[in-house]
Amino acid sequence: MLTSSQIALIKSSEPAIRAHGLEITKLMYSRMLAEHPELCNIFNLSHQTAGTQQKTLAAALALYAANIDALQNLSGAVKVIAERHAALCVKPEHYQIVGKCLLAAAEKVLGDAATPELIAAWAAAYQQLADILIAAEAGIYKEKAQMEGGWSGWRTFDCVNRVEECPGVVSFYFLPADGGQVPAYRAGQYVTLRVYVPGLQVLQPRHYTLSQAKGSGMLRITVKAIRAKEGAPAGIVSNQLVNTLKVGNQVELTAPTGTFVIDDVKDDHPLVLIAAGIGITPMVAMLEELSTENPLRSVHFLYSTQNKAAYPLRETVDAVMKGLPKGAKAVFFTKPGPDDHLGQDFDASGRITPANIRNFCQDPDADFYICGPTSFMTDITSALRQIGVIEPRIHTESFGA
Repeated sequence: MLTSSQIALIKSSEPAIRAHGLEITKLMYSRMLAEHPELCNIFNLSHQTAGTQQKTLAAALALYAANIDALQNLSGAVKVIAERHAALCVKPEHYQIVGKCLLAAAEKVLGDAATPELIAAWAAAYQQLADILIAAEAGIYKEKAQMEGGWSGWRTFDCVNRVEECPGVVSFYFLPADGGQVPAYRAGQYVTLRVYVPGLQVLQPRHYTLSQAKGSGMLRITVKAIRAKEGAPAGIVSNQLVNTLKVGNQVELTAPTGTFVIDDVKDDHPLVLIAAGIGITPMVAMLEELSTENPLRSVHFLYSTQNKAAYPLRETVDAVMKGLPKGAKAVFFTKPGPDDHLGQDFDASGRITPANIRNFCQDPDADFYICGPTSFMTDITSALRQIGVIEPRIHTESFGA
């Protein structure tokens, strides 16, 4: 428990954390991965190179400082972080390494402002948060292990099928190598896959949404090979999977997890699912789940992609929509091809706009689920606010490790 003076010190340091947080986290990660190279098997090294993790942690530190006297404001974020950590098999001892490196980096960057009292306060604050997350993660590990067909940690799976969905996008089907079952996961959840990357000589984990509803006895992910563009490097793991993973090969997975799920599938409240690109994967699983568990629920599916050649799982979507009498879909092509026919292959050209949402989904009280590139989710969230959708009705999914 932090003292009132420690809370006051943390609060007073928020401006410094906002100003220098990125410098602190850059130094922390650099030193930590150099001194503990085994952690390279946990952290997404592509995100490290891009600076994504450093920015995310810096923002989290500032948010924690701002809410140090109102931790209930962070309960949602803590739940998501704990889920992600459990998916990566983070252990209690990892927190001690991170804490030591973080405090050392803060002391170095802040200089004279990093008084012994302030560092002691941040040490106590860090331990408080670590204890909360460790307890939450222990609960997740226990829950996953106790589920029928569930497990804790990494489990080996055989690739039993590979389907080319469209250029650069492949669906992989996995069965447990131990011959056991898989758990009854929820549509919208994801697994973490770990493969050895020869070029880096480390194991690398990535989160992939399960693109098929439960019930098949298998786990399916649909992977898009991320190409290099506009200065951003190609996806190391996604390209390795798409280019080299064959039937008969093995991968390691952690148990399905995640909070991007329909709150109550049996409810009759209308739903709107909005996706772009490979963000279609959780939506397909959700549509399948609805078709078997609540087929009479009202659901609209809006999807944006370049053209028919860049539309993965299209046949699956068309088939599952037939099992939803109160379902409707609208497909938007941003770059229609010469063989793409308006009214047959797609419903409108261009991107999804507030006017499109109004026209296709005329109930702003519906629950909206959004998945796609970050910029897309930001734009759609803004569009939903413009038409009067309240925040609790907006659900988004993005990945970061």
